Amino acid sequence: MTHIRLKLVLLCLCMCGALSAWAQGFGEPARYPKREFRGAWIQVVNGQFKGMGTDKMKQELIRQLDALREAGINAIIFQVRPEADALYDSRLEPWSRFLTGVQGQAPQPYWDPMQFMIDECHKRGMEFHAWINPYRVKTTLKTKLAPNHVYNIHPEWFVTYGDQLYFDPALPESRRHICMVVSDIVSRYDVDAIHMDDYFYPYPIPGKDFPDNASFAAYGGRFAGNKGDWRRHNVNILVHELHDKIHEIKPWVKFGISPFGIYRNENTDPLGSRTRGLQNYDDLYADVQLWASEGWVDYVIPQIYWQIGHPAADYKVLVEWWARHSGNRPLFIGQSVMNTIQNVDPANPSINQLPAKMALQRAYQTIGGSCQWPASAVVENAGRYKEALMAEYHRYPALPPVFDFIDNVPPRKVRKVKAVWTEDGYLLFWTAPKYRNEMERAVQYVVYRFLREEDVDIDDPSHIVAVTPNTYYKLPYEDGKTKYRYVVTALDRLQNESKPVKKKIKL
Repeated sequence: MTHIRLKLVLLCLCMCGALSAWAQGFGEPARYPKREFRGAWIQVVNGQFKGMGTDKMKQELIRQLDALREAGINAIIFQVRPEADALYDSRLEPWSRFLTGVQGQAPQPYWDPMQFMIDECHKRGMEFHAWINPYRVKTTLKTKLAPNHVYNIHPEWFVTYGDQLYFDPALPESRRHICMVVSDIVSRYDVDAIHMDDYFYPYPIPGKDFPDNASFAAYGGRFAGNKGDWRRHNVNILVHELHDKIHEIKPWVKFGISPFGIYRNENTDPLGSRTRGLQNYDDLYADVQLWASEGWVDYVIPQIYWQIGHPAADYKVLVEWWARHSGNRPLFIGQSVMNTIQNVDPANPSINQLPAKMALQRAYQTIGGSCQWPASAVVENAGRYKEALMAEYHRYPALPPVFDFIDNVPPRKVRKVKAVWTEDGYLLFWTAPKYRNEMERAVQYVVYRFLREEDVDIDDPSHIVAVTPNTYYKLPYEDGKTKYRYVVTALDRLQNESKPVKKKIKL
């Protein structure tokens, strides 16, 4: 691993200077960016849906999605595999206890929560990211696994650490099973991304080493007694294999990871951040920088859940560090809603830290947006957080960033744009553009509205009136006396936008 570390050091030294120039060389950031990742994590391990029942859970999910869309969220990260189980109709793992209350018990009446969420997110113009936990099998040893759980078939693949059960990351069999699970999801479901959070090797228990001596003896030979490098190698293999497998099945499906907020402290590594806390590289064996630099992940969302001015992990220090060490991959910031509203702005103690955090996030060209933890805090408008997003920071819609390193070819223009009176009202119709392959197919459309005397500027998000999978839009007819120009564009699976087509309309 020494040659890889040297390569990373040289790369980071070059990137630091380049990214600093980018951050400072483009003038003031846009107050209302047209392109911005605006995500939210919907968790299930907190038990919010357990035993709720099909109809009630559908209603609750719709309530949350409607509130999140109102808050300007354009990507949902939904937990579908919390304990090597499933909130979807898996062919490999049992139904989750976080759905029905009993692992292995199918929901009654039957439904598929992941398929439901995919449909509801796409209906609202939102991306759907399927969030899986790769290694965790039990959040507590007290829980009972279903008879068909893989642990009951191959107990030799697993280890107990503290009060939890995990796949042994060293075993090829563990990696093969996890890759099969992800391949199954990507093959059968129309997900926009596969997402993993910060749980790789487990958070360390003081004075207790992870019990992998037998695996190290069997598989760690070439690491010359360096168990840390060997553990990182095990995780690297999984991340690399998952990325390649996902893109082999569907090239447009992104692979993102949301690591713990500190990569390394500078007292451990001169290239680390000015922090003093747990480290991805040394404690969780997650070499996030390597994954980004090698192109094994498609986006990174570090969980920077502290406040500006935190004595050990200052939010400002960490945002600036990640902005300069993003590894040439899209970087979004993981935001803690509750931390933000519960701490005052050091420069203005009369307000909370949301304005300062948003200003900092948008000051760097290498930061393409943020993700809110937890989604429920936004939904419930904790500390008027949702109101602030609606009034200012997400005042206008934003399209997710383009992942041009995967694909940068936009779809063709829409066709036959016309306004028609129907029994449902005055509708703007268009025909989907032709395409040669799935990467070019239009899956959504953006509708803009301009007054007749206004210049048509589709880079201004204040003119977006809809992002829709439909090939029609209901027009807000008044008296037929005001002249408008409507503009329709097409988006492909990776958010590339077609050239606009205009239509003059009186409303």
